[in-house]
Amino acid sequence: MINKFLKLDWILIAAMILLLGIGILTIYSVSFQDPVLGLLNFKKQLGSAVLGLVLMFFFASYDYRVLNSLSTKLYFIMIAILGLVVIAGATVKGHTGWLGVGIYRFQPVEIAKLILIIFIASFFSKKKTEFSSTVRMFVSVILVGIPVFLILKQPDLGSTVIVLGLWIVMLMLSEVRKRDILILAAIGFLAIFSGQFFLKGYQKDRIVNFVKPGSDPQGSGYNVIQATIAVGSGGIYGKGLGHGSQSQLNFLPEKNTDFIFAVIAEEMGLVGSLVVIVLFGVIFWRIKEAARMSRDNFGYLLAVGVAAMIFFQFFVNIGMNIGVMPVAGVPLPLLSYGGTSLVVTMASIGIVQSIYARRIKTY
Repeated sequence: MINKFLKLDWILIAAMILLLGIGILTIYSVSFQDPVLGLLNFKKQLGSAVLGLVLMFFFASYDYRVLNSLSTKLYFIMIAILGLVVIAGATVKGHTGWLGVGIYRFQPVEIAKLILIIFIASFFSKKKTEFSSTVRMFVSVILVGIPVFLILKQPDLGSTVIVLGLWIVMLMLSEVRKRDILILAAIGFLAIFSGQFFLKGYQKDRIVNFVKPGSDPQGSGYNVIQATIAVGSGGIYGKGLGHGSQSQLNFLPEKNTDFIFAVIAEEMGLVGSLVVIVLFGVIFWRIKEAARMSRDNFGYLLAVGVAAMIFFQFFVNIGMNIGVMPVAGVPLPLLSYGGTSLVVTMASIGIVQSIYARRIKTY
């Protein structure tokens, strides 16, 4: 048992736990104006973190190669659950994305991201010799397109972007010909252009606000403006935990979730923000090392998929906090309030640990 623990990547674990601690501390700090609700959120996030740690160590001890044989079953279970969300999911702020009983709810789309990574990695590694590059690519378009359609029906544009992003990264690293990728890029461009006609009103507003946030400062542009004010007002060292004017006086919306980075920047300053970014950099570096030393192509693509999922969420969330990305409702991994996202991220890191523990030593 001790030998198994020694094989884990403790640098990755340390970076994850430090980010987890910063997130829980920040969630606690924004609770000062509403101690009852704040304490409840703090306890829920702490409970999710404990569950996430249990799952991380479980998957770390579990041979990741077993997931290769389970990938098809997991895919169809995922499709069934996403379909159930569309039919009977709970709606919050115009977004139907939750399932659950009573006060216990979870977001299936977060679980779907991890299952898709497992399935795509399995598909590309198994079909590498069976199908041509072109066939692999277009079959994957259909297989990924089904869950993407169900996610868009919720509607959840942010998660759709993350899923498409991680699929594209895994596709490009699965030895697909450049010509096929260029054809797919042209089709994708046409799809994006035509997709504007199917966007919801609030989604169009978010894109407009990204280009010109001052066009509706009291309405659809309010979130971006308040977030950028919070980020800029933190200075070098921040105003201190619980002393951020934008967050504590409730000018900043969704401060536990979408805009938690703005709270960190305001209360911990540039120094705190850089610490967060450096810790994420350490996580990406260690996952890259796990991918590089993987025993097989499945493990390589699995680690790449996890890295892509965390990176795109990190990039989009921080981007929308500083006004360089449209607001997409994407959580900041390990930091934003939300049990499902936190648990899935930690479970994903556990799978990476399994890959690392069974690595081919190259140094």
